This record gives sequence, C-alpha cells and structure tokens, in this order.
Amino acid sequence: MANKNFQERIGLLRMKYLSGHRFLFFMAGFVGLAVGLAAVIIKNLVHLIQELLSRGIEGEFRSYLIFILPISGITLAVIFIKYINRNPVRHGIPGVLFAISRNNAIMRAHNLYSSVISSALTVGFGGSVGLEGPTVATGGAIGSNFGRVFNLNYKEVTLLLSCACAGAMSAIFKAPIAGIVFAMEVIMLDLTMWAMLPLLIASATAALTSYMFLGQNVLYTFRVMEPFQMNQIHYYLLLGVITGLGSVYFTKVYNWISGIFDRIDHTWKRLLIAGGLLSVIIFLLPPLYGEGYEIVNQSLKGDFSQLFQGTLYENWENSFLMLVISFLLIIGFKVVATTLTFAAGGIGGIFAPSLFMGANLGLLAGIVLNQFGVDVSISNMALVGMGGMIAGVIHAPLTAIFLVAEISSGYELFMPLILASTISYATAKYFVSNSVYTIQLAKRGELMTHHKDRNILLLMNVSELIETNFRTIRPDETLGDLVKVITKSSRNIFPVVKEDGQFVGIVKLDDIRHIMFDQERYGTTFVKELMFMPDYTVNINEQMEQVASKFTKSGRYNIAVVDDGKYVGFLSRAKVFSSYREMLKHFSDD
Repeated sequence: MANKNFQERIGLLRMKYLSGHRFLFFMAGFVGLAVGLAAVIIKNLVHLIQELLSRGIEGEFRSYLIFILPISGITLAVIFIKYINRNPVRHGIPGVLFAISRNNAIMRAHNLYSSVISSALTVGFGGSVGLEGPTVATGGAIGSNFGRVFNLNYKEVTLLLSCACAGAMSAIFKAPIAGIVFAMEVIMLDLTMWAMLPLLIASATAALTSYMFLGQNVLYTFRVMEPFQMNQIHYYLLLGVITGLGSVYFTKVYNWISGIFDRIDHTWKRLLIAGGLLSVIIFLLPPLYGEGYEIVNQSLKGDFSQLFQGTLYENWENSFLMLVISFLLIIGFKVVATTLTFAAGGIGGIFAPSLFMGANLGLLAGIVLNQFGVDVSISNMALVGMGGMIAGVIHAPLTAIFLVAEISSGYELFMPLILASTISYATAKYFVSNSVYTIQLAKRGELMTHHKDRNILLLMNVSELIETNFRTIRPDETLGDLVKVITKSSRNIFPVVKEDGQFVGIVKLDDIRHIMFDQERYGTTFVKELMFMPDYTVNINEQMEQVASKFTKSGRYNIAVVDDGKYVGFLSRAKVFSSYREMLKHFSDD
C-alpha cells in the first residue's frame, strides 16, 4: 500500500512539473549519474582487491599463487550467488537482451548489486574476463527499476534501460560516443529521433561522473608514431580477415565449451572441473591472468616482453618460430580461459578478452610482416586488431570503431579502423550468423533485432490472444448431439476433444450443412466420422512469428491452440492482426 501511494505521488509530481518527453530527459540524466557511480564502485572494488592481493603474489611464489587465486575468487562469487543472493546472476549484455525480448524490459532488483559483487570477486582475483558486461547489467537494472518505480510503459522502460547501457559503456571505458553507438547497434530495438537526446544525456552524464572520480586519462595509452599510409591499405584489409576468423574461433570455442559445461547440473562439480582447468591454463600461460590491460598497453607500444617474463617459456622470444608459437598459444587459449571462468561460475564480460586477443593478433601480424621485410607499424596493427576483434565478436562494427578510437585516442587511425572492423564483421557474419551475445537467444527464438515487424511479433504472446468461446464436442457423440451444440453456438468451427481434454480434430459447419437436418442420421452418424485433423495447430508456447507463418501457409482464419496435446482454444487471424496493428502504432509513435 505504501509503495502504491508513493507511486501515485510521483505520478502527480511528474504530471505537474515534468510532462511528456521532459521527464524522460530528466530520467536519462539521473540514470546516467547512477550508472556512472556504479562503474566507479565496480572499478574501485576490483582495484582494491587487486591491490591487496598484489602484495602477496610478487616474488618466487607468484606462479603458484596465481594457480589458486582465480578459482578462489570464483568460489567466493559462487558462494555469494548461491547462498547470499539466492538468485542466478545473468551474464551482462545477454541478460539485458533477454529482459527486453522476453521479460517486458524488467530486470530484478538484485541485479542492482549482485553483478557488482560477483564480478569484483571474479576479476579481482584474476578471472580471465572483463568488467564491462557486469557494469552494463547493473546499468540495465538501474534503468529498468527506475522505469518500474515511475510506472512507465514498455517502450519508455526499454529506452531507460538502453540509456543505462549506453551510460555503463561510456563510464567503464570513458568513451561517451561509443556508449551511444553501442546502445543503438546492440541494445536498441528501434531508434527514433526522440530517443537520441536521452541517450546523449545518459552517456555524457555517465562519462562526466567517471571523469570526476577516475580522471580523464584514456584506458589505453597509445601514441601514433607512424601515420597511416595508403600504400599499406591491403595489410589492414588482411588484418580485418584475420581478426574476423579470430572472432569466428572465439565464438565457436566459447559456445562449444559452454555447451559442454551446461550439461553438468551440479554447481560444485562444474566449479571444480572448470576452475581446475582454468588454474592449470593460467599457471602455464600467466599472461591470461586477469583482465590483461597492462599487457594490451604494452602491445600498443610494440612491446611483447610482458608475455614472456617469469614464464616457463621465457627464452622463446629470442627465436622467431617460438615467438610465433607463443603468441598463438596465448591468443588461442585466451577464449578458453574466459569461457572456463564463466563455466566455473564467475561473472564478467567479454570485451576485455576480445581486446586482448585483438591487440595480440594485430601485434603478431605486424611482427610477421616485419620479419618478411614489410615496413609496417606493429603498434598500429595492434590497435587496429583490437577494433577488428570487437567488431567480429559482438557483430557491432560501429561500436568497435568508436570504442577503440576513444579508449586510445587513436583517431588518426580512423580509416584503417573502419576498413579492418568492416572486413572483420563481414568475415565473422559469413561463418556465424549471430554474435557471441545473441546466439543462444536466437536458438530459442527470443532475439530482438532492428527488424520492427519481427520484434513486434516476438513481443506478442499466444496465451494473451486465445479465444475460448468455441463449444467442444466429443468424438463418440452423435450428429444429433452435434446439432444441439450448433444451435447454442455463434461459431462455425467445433473442436473435437476427448474426455481427458486431448484435441483430436475439428468439425466445420460448412462440411455438415448438407446432412445436419437429416434426422434419420442423428443417432447413426458419429462425430468421429465427420471430423478431420487440421494440418496446422499452435502450441501455447510457440513464437508469434511461427504462428503468422502458419496462418499464411494454411490460409485459415482460425487455428486451434494446444498445450501438450490438450485443447486450449483458438487463435483468429483477425485478432492477431488487430493486436499487431495496435503494437505497431505504439512503437511507431514519436
């Protein structure tokens, strides 16, 4: 009751002072501020944990300590999720996309803090993932729950959720333009002009908040020592193909390993196996410990010494062949370490692993070209490789271009970034139709896209459109019984249902009109002789896009709805089309 009164008071204040779009502009700023603070908190928590742990992992025992730290952090995260939070914590961006597509843009309140705590434990202890996914999840929860408090409709809540995601990307990477582009390219269903200003407000506010607490320095320190030259364009196009294929490798390995561990139901068994494998991999390849920002920064300077310091293969960098093998092992096993971190129960994001792989792929390509006498900047190749990898992994080339340019101040390399990111995206798209974020949603038919018609059909539920005023008849009843049912019905279709509710067919009035007044047949003709099973039925959990296809293929105006074979009711073409028109009008209204 108190909550209802609070919402009523908020509604009155909103109508009095902030009507129309002005309220959403105000809310966008408020959400941006909240998300910016969330990004500051999550970063500082991770840095605090890393600072405390770093005092104990230096020296001769470092290799042995980083063997146990990642699995320790993931164990703490699992304990928090299982016994304190007591709700599953979805992975950042897929969780936001699921909320938009299948949960009316509602994210549960625990997401306001659960992703922050669980990801801080995962990443702070050296899990091979990033922070952007949990920050986006936290931001999405802030936008979604603000929308619920102020009793906004689905379209407005979705916009606030998108503003929060833009703000999260803007704050965590200090990249306000990339945040806006990310929301447009990955999160938003249908961008209209009135939605642009809230996105701008949220992204700018979040970035300013991040600047205030974390400073204005860029995430990756990069200086263009050699400007882009037109006669080197084909090398960047080649790098686009290489990072595109690397993105395909990332996506396929991620899904393959995830699929294996998804079949293990026991939480602790999954933690033990995946966490144990992760520890072994990090022990053998120490550069895979943690987010890898320091290694990426060194790569952008053309320095790969950190990949070898204190490792079992420390002397390999003196041999070109062994150097290439080392790079391939580190790049190839990064996605394995990332996926095992998730499989064990850790929470994090895939932007940082993608940037790590992209930087080292670009660096390796530059080293190989230099070895064969091609004079190309290896630091430039490393930077452009980051953009190509992001574009291919998340299927968002514009986000990749602006993100890499902003986080490194590498705007002088805008043209090679555009070329490599576009080619990488096209290459990855050729082999994998959905990104690593959306592939599971697409398999379940729950993926929102920028195709408005499909989105509206996805938002429509079969259960909300079922008509139940059809009179049923049993198959063992007679024509006389059927005529009695017909006289009490306003419909011309009669579902035939067994005593246990099983749907076995229909009788159409037009099919029996010629015999329905022949009283001699009332006791001798049975319904089972008059019925037929239609070519198409609809399951109550079926997606509306499939339903629309069945109406088109069958040419029918009514199709029976069943639930595990039991009769539920009918869907009518007219009601489905009417509902579609109403939703289309709502989503097209500026």
